[in-house]
Amino acid sequence: MQITANKVAGIHYTLKNKKGEKIESSVGAEPLVYLHGNSNLITGLETELEGKKVGDKFTVQVKAADAYGDYDEELIETVAKADFEDQNELAVGKEFQYSDDEGEIYHVRIVKIEGETVTVDGNHPLAGQDLTFEVEVVSVRDASEEELDHGHVHDGSGHHHHHD
Repeated sequence: MQITANKVAGIHYTLKNKKGEKIESSVGAEPLVYLHGNSNLITGLETELEGKKVGDKFTVQVKAADAYGDYDEELIETVAKADFEDQNELAVGKEFQYSDDEGEIYHVRIVKIEGETVTVDGNHPLAGQDLTFEVEVVSVRDASEEELDHGHVHDGSGHHHHHD
């Protein structure tokens, strides 16, 4: 069976940056299982997985634009320490999310703490980076109706939907 739209594929991957340093890897842990064709993976990787089958191993170079996007200077802002509920927990590198008045959720990372101000960066940690993925396909199956309905995999890993 090949990986095509609406198939559920399991892959093992090792992600490296341009210098060849390992950033993360699923090898030795659970494979990454995703629903193909539903934008659950970065574009550059999903495109390469199209048509692959179990046992296929390949390496793909993904440009920043097809990965986590270009680095956007405008996503860096300086906020007052007083704006944070728990000021004792502030530390460089700490990530958290907040929502604005419209309910839009932002993920930010603290990049600098200076006096009474905190500088946060809303870019994805890998934004602006060209990435290399070493991939091995370990499983391919048809998606269930529920998975197709929701647009992602249900594998008991904490994706719970509550319907009243």
